[in-house]
Amino acid sequence: MQKTKPFHRRKVVVIFCACAAAVVLLGARLAYLMIVRSEYYADLAQDLHEREREIKAARGRILDRNGTVLADNRTVCTVSVIHSQITEPERVIEVLSKELSLDEETVRKRVEKVSSIERVGKNVDKEIGDRIRNYNLDGVKVDEDYRRYYPYGSMASKVLGFTGGDNQGIIGLEVEYDDVLAGIPGKILTLTDARGVELEDTGESRLEPVAGNDLVISLDYNIQQYAEQAAKKVMEQKQADSVSILLMNPSNGEIYAMTNMPEFDLNEPYTLISGAEMQMDSEEAQEALNQMWRNGCINDTYEPGSTFKIITAAAGLEAGVVSLDDQFSCPGFKIVEDRRIRCHKTSGHGAETFLQAAQNSCNPVFIEVGLRLGVDQYFSYFEQFGLQDKTGIDLPGEAATIMHQKENVGQVELATIAFGQSFQITPIQLAATVSSIINGGTRVTPHFGLSVRGNDGALLQVFQYEQGGRILSEETSETMQYVLEQVVDGGSGKNAYIEGYRIGGKTATSETLPRSANKYISSFLGFAPADDPKVLGICIINNPQGVYYGGTIAAPVIRELFENILPYLGIEKMAVSEETQQIAGQ
Repeated sequence: MQKTKPFHRRKVVVIFCACAAAVVLLGARLAYLMIVRSEYYADLAQDLHEREREIKAARGRILDRNGTVLADNRTVCTVSVIHSQITEPERVIEVLSKELSLDEETVRKRVEKVSSIERVGKNVDKEIGDRIRNYNLDGVKVDEDYRRYYPYGSMASKVLGFTGGDNQGIIGLEVEYDDVLAGIPGKILTLTDARGVELEDTGESRLEPVAGNDLVISLDYNIQQYAEQAAKKVMEQKQADSVSILLMNPSNGEIYAMTNMPEFDLNEPYTLISGAEMQMDSEEAQEALNQMWRNGCINDTYEPGSTFKIITAAAGLEAGVVSLDDQFSCPGFKIVEDRRIRCHKTSGHGAETFLQAAQNSCNPVFIEVGLRLGVDQYFSYFEQFGLQDKTGIDLPGEAATIMHQKENVGQVELATIAFGQSFQITPIQLAATVSSIINGGTRVTPHFGLSVRGNDGALLQVFQYEQGGRILSEETSETMQYVLEQVVDGGSGKNAYIEGYRIGGKTATSETLPRSANKYISSFLGFAPADDPKVLGICIINNPQGVYYGGTIAAPVIRELFENILPYLGIEKMAVSEETQQIAGQ
């Protein structure tokens, strides 16, 4: 027995040492957790006993150039339930079903769902939210929120755009300037016990939201109204598929109005104008909505037709391949290689100068100018004028010009391009390019955004836009002003003439593809005053019924608009002499 004592003693020592080591390790671990990691576990414990609800920030307003509010906010409510706090579930289901106009089964699923917090209704009218709050139901939370509101309904719908349920921009300026308009959400923190029940007498801690800033844009409420009324009128008269009107300042690119009729109700952006969504499956309905939201001035291209002769004329004059007095003869067609390309006047214009050809919108003469330029030189002017690039307008989804690859352009293709066929361009690109041609020769960036202001009206930022380089000489620009004024004074654009004002412009009538469909696009581009342009307008009528010539149906739209807009902009009429009146009356 005595021989075993040292063994037992050693065993006791080993056990003691092991226990001591465990105590030391445990102490070290406790020290680590209590000292080094104390903040982490305190935060974790806090998180387990906090319930968080987000408070939406008020979105910044969108204001027109004169301060008229085009996009605002309305107070709405979000109604939620907290399962662990509900004491009368049947009463909660009954009240919420009635007040929120929801079926009982839907509400029951949300009330009985075991979760920290469950949303039952959002964007609830404040009046309804207040009524629900006054029931004093345990476990029912009513938080005030914001919903985007557009005071003028469908006005400039495809420019302004709208927001989604999360108050973020979806299309238009709302998404383009989301970082300016979106505020910073706040939070409501509530302390709970381990079961998720709110602790009494602890109250709620709030992190207040920060409202977004206001965006001031160049659009003018009154001019936009004029444009929309004019577009709606001609669309109904001509039973057209759509009408687009764009009005801008050609010297700096500020856009006064942009409408793509039919517009849609910004306060109900998911309701189709046709009301046909009930007859469609989800994919068809979404595609129909996408089409309804499209901004034709920005997102769509079209064959411009004779308005593009402005570019051909400017390039030809700048390159020196033609002058206003050059003599031509139009027999009603021009043969290019093996193609006979006709003039719109099939009997021909006969002998005419280049200036008269511009007044007559004579295809054979403009074909000749294009051929004189040649493919390389013509394409170099495309690049010089900025036609190969997008305009850089501050709206999403701008389409690019669809043009032939230079290596694929032969004489026939060059001939058709010269009078505006066989390629496509956006209305905004055409407007921006012509603005640059008639404003003295400087490329402009079309835009809406002017400045950012705080909630108190303080000026925070003024947007700067790149002033492009000179695209042609001042001399050529002045010549083009004169040429286009003559088009209105006695040529194809005479229906845009306004006594006392110097109006320049160009008509166009183009046929859509396929040509066999016999569908046309009628358009007119005009500006005033012709010698010092302050406003440029373009009207595009898609698939008008009956008479479809641009000079007949589109030019009068711009004339009517200018009759209202020019006095509004403070542009006074010139004194008209008796001689001028007699000439105009002939």
